[in-house]
This record gives sequence, structure tokens and C-alpha cells, in this order.
Amino acid sequence: MVEHADIRMVHRGGSKINFREPVFTNDSRFLLCAAGESVKVYSTSTEECIHDLQGHTDLVTGVVLNPLNHLQVYSCSADGTVRLWDFTDGILIKTFIIGYPIYSIYVSEKHGGVVFVVVPMANYKSSEQFQLVAVHLPRSGDQEVEARELSAVLCDVSPHPGAASFGREGEYIAAAKDLQLEVFFFKKQKSYRFSLKSGIKKGVKNAFTCVSCHPKEDCIATGHADGKIRLWRNFNQKKEYTYSTLHWHHGAVNTLCFTPEGTNLLSGGIESVLVHWRYKQENQKDFLPRLGAAITHIAVSPDGSLFCTSHSDNKITIIQSCVKVSAVIQGLVKGEGVWTNLIIDPRSKALVLNGKPGHLQFYSLHHDKQLYNLDIVQQEYIHEEGLDQFEVVKAAFDTHGDWLATVEERRKKGSELEVNLKLWAYDKLTQSFVLNTTVTAPHEDRITAMFFSPSPETTMLVTTSLDGHFKAWLLADHSDTKAEGAFWSCDFVGGYHLLKPGCCCFSADGSLLAVGFQEVVTVWSPASWELLTTLSQPPGAIRDLCFGRLSCSKYLLGTSTKNQLCCWNLLTCSLEWSTPMDVSLLQTDPLSENMAAFCNQSGSSDLFVFKPSEPRPLYSQKALCTGKVQHAVFAPRDQMLESCEERTQWLNRSQLYFVTQHMDLLTFSTKTEEDRLLASRKQLVVDDSVAVTPFYLLLGKHRMQQLEKQEVLPNPMAERTQLPQGSIAIKELLHTPAHVLPSASFLCAMFVRSLLISSSSAREEKEPEEEEMESEKEEEDSEGEADSRQGESAAWGPSKELGAPALTKAQERELRRVKTFDHSWLSSLLDC
Repeated sequence: MVEHADIRMVHRGGSKINFREPVFTNDSRFLLCAAGESVKVYSTSTEECIHDLQGHTDLVTGVVLNPLNHLQVYSCSADGTVRLWDFTDGILIKTFIIGYPIYSIYVSEKHGGVVFVVVPMANYKSSEQFQLVAVHLPRSGDQEVEARELSAVLCDVSPHPGAASFGREGEYIAAAKDLQLEVFFFKKQKSYRFSLKSGIKKGVKNAFTCVSCHPKEDCIATGHADGKIRLWRNFNQKKEYTYSTLHWHHGAVNTLCFTPEGTNLLSGGIESVLVHWRYKQENQKDFLPRLGAAITHIAVSPDGSLFCTSHSDNKITIIQSCVKVSAVIQGLVKGEGVWTNLIIDPRSKALVLNGKPGHLQFYSLHHDKQLYNLDIVQQEYIHEEGLDQFEVVKAAFDTHGDWLATVEERRKKGSELEVNLKLWAYDKLTQSFVLNTTVTAPHEDRITAMFFSPSPETTMLVTTSLDGHFKAWLLADHSDTKAEGAFWSCDFVGGYHLLKPGCCCFSADGSLLAVGFQEVVTVWSPASWELLTTLSQPPGAIRDLCFGRLSCSKYLLGTSTKNQLCCWNLLTCSLEWSTPMDVSLLQTDPLSENMAAFCNQSGSSDLFVFKPSEPRPLYSQKALCTGKVQHAVFAPRDQMLESCEERTQWLNRSQLYFVTQHMDLLTFSTKTEEDRLLASRKQLVVDDSVAVTPFYLLLGKHRMQQLEKQEVLPNPMAERTQLPQGSIAIKELLHTPAHVLPSASFLCAMFVRSLLISSSSAREEKEPEEEEMESEKEEEDSEGEADSRQGESAAWGPSKELGAPALTKAQERELRRVKTFDHSWLSSLLDC
């Protein structure tokens, strides 16, 4: 059994950027947010990820700016550490080891050198009781420091970071949990508690959901589950406290936030509306509606110029002073489930899965950003519980990514199932997919599997259904008819003894099709639709089928509901081997012979990576995660790893991604890969004064290439050659304000001329060749004249150039020209 010493599981892509409240920098140029095991730094103007601060070994649970240095940020994690970063350069400054899992973090300018964190209470190992403690950060020159000086502030608090807030320049802190609000005054070292009645009998839910304190006055705003907002005053004494009530939200208030000057209060909930309350004029409020999804967090920049809202669809929206949306940072959308499984787009290498309701999302794993959404259902989604609407349940790509097949279904209560099969053609102009064919009711029951044939000879799609049939759909050409383009039609309908097919799979070359009919595996020839053979196996319905790849293409593997993993040899049509395993998912790597099997055991999932031809697994890991892993995919790497160790070779070509039952996207990382990422981050040098954009990096790359060429070719011609971005026209376009620029027609000629290659260098290269040819001809013509003048030259005496230094070729050619020049006109003048 191979151990997993050099491989660890990480949140590499698709992390939740809405997990915690994002933070603006003091200049409002950057936005920092927790994303899995790292902290991402985004540009508020370009939406690009500037830095990815990696170093934590567990989930990052909070991000706050350092109140003593506005260029530094604190991050806390469940790994029990607080880390200090320089976010402008992406450098880890110091690590403070706390020793307990941290769930949230708070700081205040008044409490310098101290951070407040929420950790589990020592007496409660079940992590159901939490306490707010003050951590005094020791001053030390070491990069890793143990911070053991902890002092308890509040007990029995909520681990949610929005449930506590500092008030009036850090003089007190307010924390809410369930039906109780507690305020702790640091100067008095005393706390006051205020409780609300449950109100369940009247149908009112008074439970606290969030807290925000006024920055200048003694006022605490609390949100509640019934949609009300309460403003608490006079809470420095328990008996004379008062509160006023605001009510607009019809659902729970998820988040509250005061503006830096305290003139406005912002609130958000499931309505996808940002509500702008005027402080002390609560009857006046503004709204920014239709933000797309429920609001989970609100943040305001220190200067109050930008607002930021986090949404339940893993999105961050940047808003300019509650007027308009200026930027949207979209993460991987994680809905209620992944019905389409995880698919890799052959063109963009993007991960494709369910996104917004009725959509497919294309997500770049290498850049950790969403590329675009594809509307499959093409109907307006109504956000109402209990309403039956179409959902995308299946999706598949062909080998080259030219075609996309989707299945959408809707089952109404008391009515038949509605199923639509749609085929989409890739449009190179729009760089997206366009609907080509819609098949209404392709089967009489639910579709269980759908795959394209990898054969290059034909474009074929096969679907299996619970109606007892599998169908083959062929792409036909309409060029011989009046219709334009191509269309899809059903070419073959197959079945086996009225059994219901549950899964299917094509061989790597497309020459075989395996269809699992309950407990029987049938193998078909797609060329003639002949049933070639049936394969026997131990009892149990076939759950999944996979053909081997490359050198293991002769094997067919299948899993059954009776906890059996079977391997058949297609050459002998016999069972090669079988093992008792409760395999919940079987996935094959398209670039190697490796296969991954996720097994369910004792409430957790185990992973085994193996080759069908070898009895010993290449890699195994017990208790990978809790619950079943039902979705996984091998994604090809942009750059192949060069690991020679046996335990990590299976990750050289592809990277295995999988989704847990909690909708977390995880993958595996090796030490070689982490070293390469660290080296690439060290080589990246960014100008702090310029927001990094793709255009800026492109210009910087060209400048580096220009400098390299000047170092390699230090000749005058290379020094004269300039790249287009150094021309006057480019500088005018980039550095001159648009309103004072001349018309585009005037600048067009200058711009085009700056892109053309100068012909002077080409002429200078051709001139020496022409001169050499002319000189050779002149030498041949003047051989006779030179012989006749030999006596004359001898009469002038010995040559004076014998002792002169050697002439260059250019000087010799010039001398030959002078010798062959006709001087007869000079003799005629002398005779006169």
C-alpha cells in the first residue's frame, strides 16, 4: 500500500470567496478576501487577482487590516495560526502560532499589538462552545512566534464573524448569539447582557443574526431573523437601555455595516437588494436592487467611496457609493448539487458544471476565475419555493469541443416528466456555443447517461434511458437540401431483453460501446450496431463503466451495487479480476493508464489510484473526506510535472479534482508543484504604483524582450530597432487624455506607420550584395585595362601603400571604383 507522504489535499481552485467578509485597502485600490487556504488580493478596477497569499494549511477564516500599518493584513485560519502579510508584494512577514482553531478575528486601533480571535472553549472538545479571547502578539525577529498570552474577553459567543463588532473607537465590543446581546466595556472591564423574547407564539423570530456598531456614537445595530433591524442606545447601563426598530426585509437580515463616518447604515438579505438607511432619518432609505443573489456580507472602503457585497452564488460585487455596480468578481458557483458531473471543456480546458439555475458555468481552474455562463434553459428563473422549473441534469462534449449536448428536465407534481435534449455548436466568432438542435422528449423516461463517440470518422451521441432503450444520434449534413447547416437525427435504437440501461461508455478509439443493462454488460459495435458479446459478473446492478486507456485499452472496468469492482479482459471476454469495494465513483485519466476509485467506508471516502494491469495501487489515502464523493474529473495540466517518485507520478500529466458532499472543490498537490509555484511567485516583480492588468503585463513582457534583444545583439542596427509600443503614436494614445486627442482619422496614419518595419535596414543589407556583384563585373571588364596599364604603374616607381595597413572590403571596393573611373576628361583639360 503506497502512503501519501508527499501529497496533500488542498483547495486549489473554486474556493468560496464569499466565506468571510472582504476587506478594502486604505486607498480602495485592492480588495482582500479569504478563499480556501489562501487570501486573494483583487484589483477593484480591473477585477484581476493581483496576489494569492498562500501559507495556511487549513481554511482561512478571517482577514483584517493591520491598524498600525495600512500596507499589512492579518489572516487567521483553522490551522491555529495568525499570519501577517505584506499584501502589496505578496510576502509573508510573520506567523503567530495560537495553538487552537480560529474561527474569526477582530482588531482595533486602540488595542495596538493585540488581536481578538474566536476559539473553542478548552472544556468543550465538541467545538459547540466558543469564546472571544485577546491575543497579545509578541515582538520578535523570528518569522514563527508562539503567542501563548491569551486572555478571555467573552464566553459563549457565536463563531460567525458578523456576530461581533467593535464600537466607538474600540471602547467596547458587542457580541450577539441566539436571543442575547452582550456588550463588554474594556475600561470598566464589565459586560452587560440584553435579552429578547423568542416570540415564537406570535410567529416572530427575534433571534440575532448580525451586529454592527456605530463608529462615532454609542449605537449598536442588530439584524434579526424576522427581517427587523434594531438600533440600541443607552446600553452602558442595563436598566435604561432603549432600542428603535426598522423593518423592510421580508427575510432574515444577513449583514449590517455602517459607513466610516456613521451617516448611513447598509443592510442586505435574501432579497438581493442593498438597502441604504440614513442614520437618524430612518424613514429615508435608498435601494440598489437586482444584484443577482442573496447578500451575505457588506464591506465599505475606508474613504467611503466604494461598497462591496458578497453573495450566496460565490460572487463579490463592487459598488460606487450605492449608485452603480462598477465591478463583479465571480467565483465558482456552488448550488444545491452538481447534476451534470464535472466535465472538462476540450477547447478552453475549463471546468464545466451546473452554475446559476438553468445555466452551465465555464470555470478556469488554472486562473481560478469564471470564464462565462451559458444559458441552457433560456427561460426566466423565478425565485420561489415549491415551483417546479427546468434544471440541467446532463452535459457532454465531443472530442474536439465542437459540440455540446445538454439534457434538461422538469417533473411537475401529478404530471409526466418533461425532457429536452439540446445540441449546441461552437461558434468561433462569439467564442461560445449556439443552439443547433432541440429534441423534445428524446426518451419516454429519464436519461441516465450520455456520451459522445471519440471516433474521428463520425460525430455520434449515445443516450441511455430508464425507458429500456439506448439511442444513437448522428450529425447529418443538410447541404443537399434547401436548409442551411447541419442537424442531428436518431440513427439507431437498441435494447436488451427489456432491461433498463443505467450507464454506457465508449472505448478510447470509439470502436466499442459498452452499455450496462442492470446486471448485464453488453458490448456493441457502433459501426454496424451488432451485439458483439455480453459479460457476466457477480450479482448486482452495474453502477458505472470505464474502458482502459493506452496500454490498458483491452480492459473494461465496472462497479456494481453489490460492492464489487470488476475488470474484464476484452480479448478473452472473461473476468480478469474482481475485488470487494463499495466504489461510489470510478474515473479514468484520459492522458494515462491510471484510474481513480473513490470508495465509501465508515461514513468517509477513501481514494485508490491504480492501473488495471497491475494489482498494487499507485496511491491510496484513507478518510479523504466525510461523506460520499460522487463527482470527480482528471484535468490536464498546462505544464507537465517532472516527478520521478512512484507515489507522485500519477499527477504528472493530469490533476484530480473532486467535489465533497459539502460542495467543496478539492485537489491534490505535490511538493514539486508547490516549489514551482513558489519559484514563479518570487520571479514576479510588480510595480506597486500601477494596478496589474493583462494589458500592463503584455507591455511589460515586450519591454523585457526588447532589453534581452539589446543585450544579445549590441549592434547599431539593434539599437535603432524599436518595438511598436515605444513609438510616438502609441505614447500619444496611451498618455494623452481622450478629450484633447485629435480625431482618430488623423492618428490612424501615424499608428499604422509605427507598426510597419522600416525598409532602411533592408536596403542597407541589400546594398553590399549589389556592390559586390558590380565590383566582380568591373573586375572582369577591367582585367585587360589593368594589364595594359601595368607598365605605366611601374614607371611611377614602387607603390607607397606596401607598408600601409590592410584595407577593409568596403575600402577595397571603393578603390576599385576609383581605378576604373574614366579620367579622360581631365587629360583634355590639360591639353588645353
